[in-house]
Amino acid sequence: MSWSSRVRRDFPILEQSIEGQPLVYLDSGASTLRPRPVVEAMMHYEYTHHSNVHRGVHTLSQRATECYEASRERVRSWLGAKYAHEIVFTHGTTEALNLVAQGWGLQHLQPGDEIVLSVMEHHANIIPWQRVAQQTGARLRYIPLDPVTQILDLSKLEQLLTSQTKVVAVTHVSNVLGTIQPLQLFVQRAREVGAISVVDGAQWVPHSRAEVQSINCDFYAVSAHKMYGPTGIGALYGKTEYLEQIEPLLVGGGMVEKVDWESASWDRLPGRLEAGTPPIAAAVGWAAAIDYLETLEASYAAEHTEQAMAEHQQRPRFPSPKVSYVAEHAKKVMAYAVEQLSSLAFLDVYASSSPHLGVISFNMHQVHSYDLGQILDMEGVAIRTGHHCAQPLMRSLKVEGTARASFGIYNTLKEVDTLIQALHTAKQMLLG
Repeated sequence: MSWSSRVRRDFPILEQSIEGQPLVYLDSGASTLRPRPVVEAMMHYEYTHHSNVHRGVHTLSQRATECYEASRERVRSWLGAKYAHEIVFTHGTTEALNLVAQGWGLQHLQPGDEIVLSVMEHHANIIPWQRVAQQTGARLRYIPLDPVTQILDLSKLEQLLTSQTKVVAVTHVSNVLGTIQPLQLFVQRAREVGAISVVDGAQWVPHSRAEVQSINCDFYAVSAHKMYGPTGIGALYGKTEYLEQIEPLLVGGGMVEKVDWESASWDRLPGRLEAGTPPIAAAVGWAAAIDYLETLEASYAAEHTEQAMAEHQQRPRFPSPKVSYVAEHAKKVMAYAVEQLSSLAFLDVYASSSPHLGVISFNMHQVHSYDLGQILDMEGVAIRTGHHCAQPLMRSLKVEGTARASFGIYNTLKEVDTLIQALHTAKQMLLG
C-alpha cells in the first residue's frame, strides 16, 4: 500500500460521499481534517486523565498537568523555540495576534509610530493593528502587491521601513495565493530600524516546522486546527524579553502570583498570559497531531528513495523545514494543480512564479465564486469561496473574491483530476 493510501485510511471522514460522489476535500487552508490518532488521544485523555491543571495535588490533576505541559513541549519542538515558556497557549492565531497588538502594542506605540503590514495579510493580522493604531495614534503602512508578478513589491521596503517603524507584521504563507514570504528579509530589515517582527504562521505549520530561532522573529502565531489538530487552541511564540513586556489581556484565576485587597501581581511566563482553565483536551490533541506529522515524516522518507531515508536517519529528530517530506508531498500535489488549472482557458489562476505552498486561487470567467463552489460541491469537491478574510488583497487583485483549493497530506493527484473534471462540468452548466 502506498504512503498516500495509508495516510488516507487515517481520516475516516474521507470515506463518505457528497451528493453521491466521493468526497474530495480541498479546504485544508480553512481547517485541516483530523486523523484517527488525534481523536483517539483526546478520547483517551477524557476517559482516563481529565481534571483541571496546575496546583492540584491529587493524581488526576497531576496527570492532566503532565499532559498539558507535555503538549506545550511538543508545540515548542515543532516551532523550534528555545524554551517551553516561550509558548503561550491561546484560542488560535487570531487571539495570539490580538495578544501582541493589545498586550504589547498598546503599551509601546505612540503618535507618529508606524506599523508596517503587507496587503496579503489575513484580517486577523490587520484588524488588531487597525484597532491599536486608532488607540495610540500610530499609523498603518502596507507593502503593496506587484500587479504583474502578484508578489509583494519588495522595492518599496526602503521607503516603508524607517526610524518611525515600530512593528512589521507579515504572513509566512498567503492564505489566498500560497506565496511563501521572505521572512528573514523582513525580520532583518525590521531589526535594522528597531522594530519588532510579528509573523502569522497559520498556513506554514501544516506543512513544515517553523524554526523560529533561524527566522529570528520576535513573535510567531499559529493554530492547531490548521495542522490536523483540534479547533479552539493555538499558540503565540515570543522571545522571552518581548513576552515579558506584554500586559495580560485576561486576568483572573491561574495567572497570578499574589492577590491583595487592592492589587495583584502576575505569575511567571507562560502562566501570566494564560488566565482561566485552558483547553486541556485540545492541547493533548494538538500534541498527538504533531506526533502524527513526525510519524509521516519518517514513513515518507522510508518510501521515497534510499537517499531520502538516509537523510532522515542522519537528521536530528526535529528536522529543518527545508527537508520536510510532508511539505514535499504538498508541493508535488500543488505543482500538479497549478499546471492543470493553468491549462484551462476559462479560468483566471492567481499563482505567481515565486515559491508557494498549499493554496491556489482561481476564478471562472463571468461566474461568481459562490456559484462555482456550489456546483463543485454537487460533484463532491469541497473548496472555499469568497474573500477569504483578505479583502485588501482582493482589492489589489481587482476582484471581489476567488475560488480557493487548498491541499493537505491526504490529497492526491487523482483528486486534482477530479477537481478539473468538476470544473469542466461547472463550465458546461454555467457557461454552456
